[in-house]
Amino acid sequence: MRWWDNAHGRPRERSMKSWNDRLNTPGIHGVKPTPRTVGDVVEGQPMLVPTARQVDTFIRSIPKGVEMDVRALRTALAIEHGAEVTCPVTIGYHLRTVAEAAKEDLERGMTMSDIAPFWRVLDAKTPTTKKLSFGAEFVAAQRKREGLKP
Repeated sequence: MRWWDNAHGRPRERSMKSWNDRLNTPGIHGVKPTPRTVGDVVEGQPMLVPTARQVDTFIRSIPKGVEMDVRALRTALAIEHGAEVTCPVTIGYHLRTVAEAAKEDLERGMTMSDIAPFWRVLDAKTPTTKKLSFGAEFVAAQRKREGLKP
């Protein structure tokens, strides 16, 4: 029997977590010293490693018609949680999780006002936008609807 086989000798079926499951999974988070210098993050700085839910909650606090780039989001989150910086890798993962979970919610019948307005942070140039399963067109349409630049 191979490690990927189940007890009956057949390949295991991988159950994919929904994006909402990922959004609500409590992860390792908190403020920790930065392990090494990368980009604008300097070794030893107090760094916030947020949960996806913390990112979602913060994005929901951005008013309609107001945009915030990822760097500003990272800075604001860090300050809110008593850190100097926010982990750039973690924020990328969680921005996608927030966006995909919001799209799942829309597909389940929730209204635009009930989901996290991730388009206030993501735009056509944000690398995360290119990774979204539903494409950049939705992001562009929502930004246009709120009078934000594409």
